Amino acid sequence: MSGIHIPIGTPDGTRTEHAENLLAPNPSAMTLDGTNTWVIGGGEEVVVVDPGPDDEAHLRRVLDHLGERRVTEILLTHGHVDHSGGARRFAALAGAPVRALDPRHRLGEEGLADGDVVTVAGLELHVYGTPGHSFDSLCFWLPADGAMLTGDTVLGRGTTMIGQDGGLADYLRTLDRLRAAAERLEARALLPGHGPVLTDPVGALDGYVAHRRERLDQISAARARGARTPREIVEIVYAGVDSSLWPAAEVSVAAQLDYLDRL
Repeated sequence: MSGIHIPIGTPDGTRTEHAENLLAPNPSAMTLDGTNTWVIGGGEEVVVVDPGPDDEAHLRRVLDHLGERRVTEILLTHGHVDHSGGARRFAALAGAPVRALDPRHRLGEEGLADGDVVTVAGLELHVYGTPGHSFDSLCFWLPADGAMLTGDTVLGRGTTMIGQDGGLADYLRTLDRLRAAAERLEARALLPGHGPVLTDPVGALDGYVAHRRERLDQISAARARGARTPREIVEIVYAGVDSSLWPAAEVSVAAQLDYLDRL
C-alpha cells in the first residue's frame, strides 16, 4: 500500500546508470502505474529490490530480462504485499536469499538494518532505516549513481500514506533525515517504489515535509470546526479527493490524530 496521490515533485525517467526499473502489472489508485522492481548492478551479478506482488508472469519476466546475470540477493524496502508478495517465489526461481528488516519476510540467515552495506558487482548499497510509512521501511543509497531507493517513503508522484503499521512521528523524523542526507550526499535522484524517478531530491523532500505540515494544520482546523472522527475529518480535508480513496485517507488521518494527541 502506498498513498493518496497529490502531484508534487519533478519526475523524469525510469532508470539511472546502475539501476533499472521493471514495472509490475499491478496499477491502481494506491500503486500508481504499479510496483517498481529495481535491478541494481552491472556485469554478471545483480541485486533485485522489491520483486513486487505474487505475479508469476512478472517474476518470470524479471528473471528472463536478466538473462545470464545472477541474482545475489533480494532486498525488500518493506513488507507490504505489493512489494514483498512475490519474494518467496522469486527467491525460488532465482536461487537467492531475501533480506528484509522484518524477520517474517526474510529467507536466509541475514536480515537488513540501518547502517548495513550491501555490495554487488563492485557497487555499494547503504541501508537507511526509514520508519514511518511502515515500521520496517528501509531506503537504499546507491553512491555510484547519487541515487536513493525510497520504497514507499517517497513516491514518484504524490505523497505516501502512513500505514497502520507505521507512525507519523517516525515519518517526520525520517523525512528530516532523508532531506539532510540528500543535501549532504548531493543526491541526484530518488528511485521510488511507485512512479517515475525524481531528479530533484531536496526539492521533493522539502515538498513532502511542507505537505505533511499543511495536512496537520488542516486536520487541526477541521477539529476546531467540530469534526472528531477520522471519517468526519476526511470529509472536510479530502473533500476534493475521489471518495474511493477515503478509506485509505481515514487510516492516514488516524495516524495524524494520534500524532497531534501526543504533542
